[in-house]
Amino acid sequence: MCQRMAQGTRWSRCGHFQRHLITAIVDCSSSHCEKSLQHPRNCRLTSCTRASLRRTHITDQSIPPPQNFGEEIQEDVDTVDEYCWACRAAQERIARGR
Repeated sequence: MCQRMAQGTRWSRCGHFQRHLITAIVDCSSSHCEKSLQHPRNCRLTSCTRASLRRTHITDQSIPPPQNFGEEIQEDVDTVDEYCWACRAAQERIARGR
């Protein structure tokens, strides 16, 4: 599968990654991957999201197509020696007895 390259912050205490920016898409060059440039434009497989969108004639641009990318390639731009916001909130909920 094609992968997205992202830059962001690594929270060192919990290891979570906070994405700030997608910098590139790495093409897997597979004709079976819908995100690849090698995927046939005239694909008619029923499992193909692109083909099903064409068949149903969805013209509403407010409906984003599904994003089926492989595992994200994460580039740490900075590291914070703390827990991320979500982990801190979870710790506070536990401390309050919820």
